[in-house]
Amino acid sequence: MSIHPAPPVSRTAADHPVELVAEYFGRALDALAAWREQLAAEIAAARADAPLTTDRLDALVEPSALGLFDQLDLPVYGSGFIAALDSLADANSHLAWWQGPERAQLVLAAQSVNKEHIDYSELEWYRVPFQTGEPHVAGPYVDYLCSDEYTITVAAPVQVDGEFVGAVALDLLIDQVERHLTPQLAAFGDDISIVNGVGRVLISTSPARATGDTIRGDDLAAFERFPCPGMALDVLIAR
Repeated sequence: MSIHPAPPVSRTAADHPVELVAEYFGRALDALAAWREQLAAEIAAARADAPLTTDRLDALVEPSALGLFDQLDLPVYGSGFIAALDSLADANSHLAWWQGPERAQLVLAAQSVNKEHIDYSELEWYRVPFQTGEPHVAGPYVDYLCSDEYTITVAAPVQVDGEFVGAVALDLLIDQVERHLTPQLAAFGDDISIVNGVGRVLISTSPARATGDTIRGDDLAAFERFPCPGMALDVLIAR
């Protein structure tokens, strides 16, 4: 296996599949980077006024969360903010989240017993931004919490005075990402796969590879690997 440096990212026409992938997910990362700065300032001001509750947090998050659906040229399924555990005055955990075609607010307690107290500390879309302080593209995984679909979550940490207070995030459903990206990737070859940091396939132009399959170990020798800048994704191209 050889690892090639990624070409420079282009925001126009892609000359290499890694540019296409980096530009696609980079749209989400850029939008979340701008939002997290704004939300950090809003949370700081709200906490200076009174203890932050779930209702007050929802009111802060909702306008920008809903705005992401129209702001981004991406198939956004859900958007919102995951509060840091034990950071709110009236709940140990909370997702201020809107999703689906109706852009309805997610109400976890109405779906299943104890979901209002869910411990998401080990879930990738929360754990990695919390531990690294960096944005992260998480998935693919079946999102039993929100959509019950194969999902990619893009998340970015929010900090107030150096304290992690949660993460802004958005969900993309794999089947919609496939419809967007696979035809464009296919223009570069018939065996190209996007994989995450543990070699799990997000999407592939090969009919022999499905979302959730793994390409690692000895199997990697059949591919050239191109890291995507700024995100824990690689593009694998069959030799």
